[in-house]
Amino acid sequence: MKKEKSNDWWEWIKAILITVAIAVIVKQFILAPIVVDGPSMQPTLHNRDHMIVNKFMYRFKDPERFDVVVFHASDKKDFIKRVIGLPGEHIKYKNDKLYVNDKKIDEDFLQDEKNNLTDGEVLTSDFELENLPEGYSTIPEGYFLVLGDNRTNSTDSRMLGLISKKQIVGRTSFIYWPMDRIQKLRK
Repeated sequence: MKKEKSNDWWEWIKAILITVAIAVIVKQFILAPIVVDGPSMQPTLHNRDHMIVNKFMYRFKDPERFDVVVFHASDKKDFIKRVIGLPGEHIKYKNDKLYVNDKKIDEDFLQDEKNNLTDGEVLTSDFELENLPEGYSTIPEGYFLVLGDNRTNSTDSRMLGLISKKQIVGRTSFIYWPMDRIQKLRK
């Protein structure tokens, strides 16, 4: 009887250790929670939205235009922004419109915000890639231009410069909390 109880405890301890090990591996390498901090991604994301970051997918492919990514802005701070420019591209905003290699690209996710602007107001002030801190004429391989959806209140590539793929933690595309905000993000 004693040996049977001892085996039961050992089985429970093994099950708990295996569960903890799996949870650590998943959080470290596959999925991790993140909480949005601040207004820089409004109206898409709100302060305190809870999301899951997919850390695994960019091991096999590069970020795509309009992906919402989490990246290391510093050793102590992660930011969440939208990928706008890809390697090899020239990016320009003119009259509140995005131009990639001189071709106009619609940003459908901002359309409601643009419709609410009054005459003379712009969501994204004019700038070109050359105006960023590094002064590149095209985005180098392994780098991305990222912007917050709240273009008038976002610390993004316009201040930070381009971000490298090595800085990117992963992509996030699903809000799971608060309950009234549960949704998959649109591009």
